[in-house]
Amino acid sequence: MSAMSEGIRRAVFLDRDGVLNRPVVREGKPYPPAGARDLEIAPGAPAALAALKEAGFRLYVVTNQPDVARGVQTRAAVEGIHAALGEALPLDGFYVCYHDDRDRCDCRKPKPGLLIEAAAEHGISLGASYLIGDRWRDIEAGQRAGCRTAWLDFGYAERGPANPADCRAATLAEAVAWILQEERKMD
Repeated sequence: MSAMSEGIRRAVFLDRDGVLNRPVVREGKPYPPAGARDLEIAPGAPAALAALKEAGFRLYVVTNQPDVARGVQTRAAVEGIHAALGEALPLDGFYVCYHDDRDRCDCRKPKPGLLIEAAAEHGISLGASYLIGDRWRDIEAGQRAGCRTAWLDFGYAERGPANPADCRAATLAEAVAWILQEERKMD
């Protein structure tokens, strides 16, 4: 019997830059767009997220935005990007860490605070949920929260996850197809 038929609330937690929108890649490392005017939705994202919604998943963005703490980007610019994403994609909410590592907060990935907060607020079962991310911090946060994880491996010039993700994919659509296949196995 699947989690959905048992009435368990499931979610897919999605990193933002590199998953929902194209990042700005400099010297092999991904960075967020400067603002909503620079936002480019990832190819296939609308259809992939629609398929997850149709399967009964809630969709929450969980994103680190340390450039706010670093004084490189404003909170208003981040919120403008989120407003644009919310208009273009079927998302249920945004959970944002505006801190840098030096702040030692509980919400900055790889810590699972954003996922735990969203799950508590919305009655989500983390064990019946998934996280899709493109960086090691995303995957580790999902693993620490007890979610199954899908890593979008874009070959960035940084280390990958210390512990392998449950799925390694080349695109968001491929990761979503894996999630839907995993769910069919449970029916």
